[in-house]
Amino acid sequence: MSLPAQSAASDDGLPPEANPADPRFWQLPHEKRLEVFAMLRRREAPVFFSEPQNALRRRQPQGFYALVRHEDVREASRNAAVFGSAPGVTTPQPARWVAALFGHSMVNLDGRDHAQLRKIVSRAFSPRLLAEAEKDIHEVVSRVVEDAVTQPSREFVTAVASLVPFEVVCNMMGIPERHRPRILDQLNDASENIGVERGAGAKFRIPGKGLRALARMHVMIAMLARERRRRPTDDLISALINADVDGQCLGNRQLGAFFTLLMVAGVETTRNAISHGLALLSDHPDQRALWESDFDKYADSAVDEIVRCSTPIIQFKRTLRTDHVVGGRTLRQGEMVALYYASANRDEAVFADSGTFDITRDPNPHLGYGGGGPHYCLGAHLARQELKALFKVLLSDPVAMRAVGPPELVPSNFDNRIRSLPFGLGRPAGGGPSVVGDAAAKSPAADG
Repeated sequence: MSLPAQSAASDDGLPPEANPADPRFWQLPHEKRLEVFAMLRRREAPVFFSEPQNALRRRQPQGFYALVRHEDVREASRNAAVFGSAPGVTTPQPARWVAALFGHSMVNLDGRDHAQLRKIVSRAFSPRLLAEAEKDIHEVVSRVVEDAVTQPSREFVTAVASLVPFEVVCNMMGIPERHRPRILDQLNDASENIGVERGAGAKFRIPGKGLRALARMHVMIAMLARERRRRPTDDLISALINADVDGQCLGNRQLGAFFTLLMVAGVETTRNAISHGLALLSDHPDQRALWESDFDKYADSAVDEIVRCSTPIIQFKRTLRTDHVVGGRTLRQGEMVALYYASANRDEAVFADSGTFDITRDPNPHLGYGGGGPHYCLGAHLARQELKALFKVLLSDPVAMRAVGPPELVPSNFDNRIRSLPFGLGRPAGGGPSVVGDAAAKSPAADG
């Protein structure tokens, strides 16, 4: 597959299709994309990629430097003084009117603004609230899996992977049961825009396009905030809006922005990891058998390896706040870089046999959950607990859940998402691989 000349990389020697700034790059087979990232990692300096012209945007093409090596992505994730998150970490960056209407998401803030908002949120995540959430995870997992094995549908993402993190977040936030179906519909409407549309009119589809769905969620959260101000409870909404951190708490717009962020960071990414986790374990029966032989012994390392291989968030953008040298190349203030976590987590210089799924991998310094630094995911611990609690049930008898067909992947430049994954129950006859079809021979969780 080749792309037009104007969308090719700026550096000589790269094939024209090797341009992650072009939406059509993300429709290439995932093996081809991995080859491109491996090729880029072998270069000493970051490569600049130009976006293709888009008449609908009515502006000149822009571009970014691709950071693909573990060392560079790790530094850019943690050095907020040089690599700024403002005005936005997604493509395109949020318009000013969107921020004015919906509030600033914490991931798009830097410096004092980010520190103050994160301080309020961190204080609300009290040890008591987190302890209650951890207990709740096991109840949610038991109920969701029990429902999944008794219903006629055998589609894993909808029946299990989406529901577990969604229910955990809603319980933690204090969302009443009556509102949850509508919020889940709105979340699906908004997140369906994350990806790349197929066909001749292919274009980026990214967070922010489902503005009507986001607006409905903000209205609902504002309504719940009014109730909690009158009658506070022991949930996260009450803690956030009634907090007193240096005389500040979250207003309605800030609360709405945090809720939508939590739905992406706490639901979407965990759903992706869970879905890829079942596919990986079904593709690699030897690793599944090893984990089943002593679940608790391998639980932490297995979850880390699932996160490394799946890399739920493929990339974030950063903007240079000052001139800085990366790989011998001076990047200038105002220029943009893309942090490709999906490539960094496959860096051969850091991970031996980086293409191999190995639940005993140690050390495993993957760059999941934002790569560390001031934007490190506040819910990383809870996400790990969800994966461990869920897979302990899925891998045990009598459930023994497994993928029975290849996953349907969403071609996306943002999140490594599985749209659907068929599942079966019980151990396969003969103890062979659980996934059927040629596509199962290679793990789709390597996508990105």
